[in-house]
Amino acid sequence: MDDLFALFTERLSAAGVDAMVTGSVAAMVYGEPRLTNDIDIVAAIHVATIARLVAQFPLEEFYCAPAEVIHVEVLRGHRGHFNIIHHETGFKADIYVAGRDPLHAWALARARVLPLGATSVRIAPPEYVIVRKLEFYREGGSPKHVTDIRHMLVQLGSGLDTEILLQHVRQRGLESTWEFVANGSGDGAGE
Repeated sequence: MDDLFALFTERLSAAGVDAMVTGSVAAMVYGEPRLTNDIDIVAAIHVATIARLVAQFPLEEFYCAPAEVIHVEVLRGHRGHFNIIHHETGFKADIYVAGRDPLHAWALARARVLPLGATSVRIAPPEYVIVRKLEFYREGGSPKHVTDIRHMLVQLGSGLDTEILLQHVRQRGLESTWEFVANGSGDGAGE
């Protein structure tokens, strides 16, 4: 499966796009393995890099959102998103445009190059992954985010910068969600 990740990450790098893997793949790297059929990538895409990005994903091999669609998503500034799908395998990359999100910028500057099977990939810092999963849990209530975070907490132990993590938790109003996930108290619902 690691070759599937490289299908996307290496091509983004070749296009000159600063990117990092996050979501369930990052949670697996820092926690426990589980099944996934896609890869989440945060990418600092600029209007000037769109043509190079699209060229890295030829139509014979990939579905890639048209340049015009990516342009709209880049200009969004917040929550821009598009997909790239590898035809042969059906494996999908959810590309989240970094935009003006300060947490994305913080994490991209601190992404870690880690081995993932036979390749190395830039992975979002674990504090970022946890904060985003807290947000996703608060927004949608999916228990997979709670499970991912709890596995990460066990595996990372003292390797997690809890001071930085809690700073981001407070900035995003996630205190009760964090309390629920980390200690099992409360319901983790909206703040």
